[in-house]
Amino acid sequence: MGHSKRGDFLVNTIIGPGTNVNGLIESAGFTRIDGNIQGDVQAKGRVYIGERARLKSNVSGTAITVGGVVCGNILASEQIVILASALILGDVITRRIQADEGCLIHGKVLVCQSDEQWNKAVAEQQDVQRIRSVLSGHSLKHG
Repeated sequence: MGHSKRGDFLVNTIIGPGTNVNGLIESAGFTRIDGNIQGDVQAKGRVYIGERARLKSNVSGTAITVGGVVCGNILASEQIVILASALILGDVITRRIQADEGCLIHGKVLVCQSDEQWNKAVAEQQDVQRIRSVLSGHSLKHG
């Protein structure tokens, strides 16, 4: 049995069912999420979000499969696959998309045809995130 493609199947990070994570997750490779996350997920590889996963996160990776609930924006530099069980409350930016019948997306979907279009969309998304971050850091309390 050859292992020439073994690297494609190695899992670097697993967030299992019943696991709750609060905070930023940075992963160097493949990431599988079946638990609950509140905080952004930044993967340098593929991301698989299982049917029972619940994320209040912005998610980025190369190829992302969504089967659960994501409240946040998704940036997939290669492609995104949205399964019938998925609910996305946020924007999706990618180069290729496959969406199964029955999935729900409440947000913009942008499929970039060129590197220029991709870079512009990502830059705009990062600007929006910075503005939201600054605004959420300001308190409205009066002395």
